[in-house]
Amino acid sequence: SPVKSDNLNRACKLVREAAQQGAKVVALPECFNSPYGTKFFQEYAEKIPGESTKVLADVAKECGIYLIGGSIPEDDAGKLYNTCTVFGPNGEMLVKHRKIHLFDINVPGKICFQESETLSPGNSFSVFDTPYCKIGIGICYDIRFAELAQIYTRQGCQLLVYPGAFNMTTGPAHWELLQRGRALDNQVYVATASPARDDKASYVAWGHSSVVNPWGEVIAKAGPEETVTYADIDLQYLADVRQQIPTLTQKRTDLYSVEVKKE
Repeated sequence: SPVKSDNLNRACKLVREAAQQGAKVVALPECFNSPYGTKFFQEYAEKIPGESTKVLADVAKECGIYLIGGSIPEDDAGKLYNTCTVFGPNGEMLVKHRKIHLFDINVPGKICFQESETLSPGNSFSVFDTPYCKIGIGICYDIRFAELAQIYTRQGCQLLVYPGAFNMTTGPAHWELLQRGRALDNQVYVATASPARDDKASYVAWGHSSVVNPWGEVIAKAGPEETVTYADIDLQYLADVRQQIPTLTQKRTDLYSVEVKKE
């Protein structure tokens, strides 16, 4: 909806629904509080903390959950960012992840999009601890960069969450493939949260929020419509997969490495 308050209210309703069904970690989609597009980012951008993050903090505390707040357009000192905030069960902000890799693509005859026309990139990794496992955060285009997932895995993450809004060109081609690739390569769970598809929007999202297990299997998948998708994260299963095919301990670090340049 073009009305921010409507989007916030709708998001809270769905978060409460998920919590009532027993969800301990809940994730919202990319740009959940606004339409997605370079022409909208400035109009909907806000400071953090601000209106949207207060709503997220309050509903996380109300429900006693970890809430991965999709992303919102953030305004900070005249620069705009595509930013995901994460809140704990006490309503405290745990992480602020600014999208690292900006979505600048040109597929002739299908889609041309340049986030960098209005957005600036983030420069930091974003992980947080829960009583269940450590979680790493990326946003949409970040999932295409295997190095980020490898670094998160090396830092102890067992679940990677990517709010994202793939489109009707890249969605059917790459959305599930990338999730399965990141999960399989790193033997982690990967969860994505997409906006539902709105065929009348200027940017039409593919939808199909999903959860993939460390074997690369899709264990939960939404359709294009608005819904809540549930999955159990089984850390014993993750440990079993890593024991059966121990690629994480078989890396030839004498020959190659993925290096963190900036913490």
